[in-house]
Amino acid sequence: MSVEITSGEDRYDIAVDGKPAGLLETRTRPDAILFLHTEISDDFAGQGLAGKLVKAALDDVRSQGRSVLPYCPYVRSYIAKHREYEDLVPEDKRAEFEL
Repeated sequence: MSVEITSGEDRYDIAVDGKPAGLLETRTRPDAILFLHTEISDDFAGQGLAGKLVKAALDDVRSQGRSVLPYCPYVRSYIAKHREYEDLVPEDKRAEFEL
């Protein structure tokens, strides 16, 4: 199984063996990137793809030196479980996202 994650305008996409499998919708603001919605196709559910997609997106944001506002419940949950990404959420916004 080949998994490919790409970024485009206002989204990250994940594909498995060349087939679209899901996306993470974003919006870029001057102060942060808003993570709005994560969705994996039913055909690919239960394979851990959402976690791979969110991890890749968070790593990309970190490499850009940007911050994240995790409005998507899945992304919030991921950050809560993987505290190494908590620093991407501005300190003054963490309480808003229960982090």
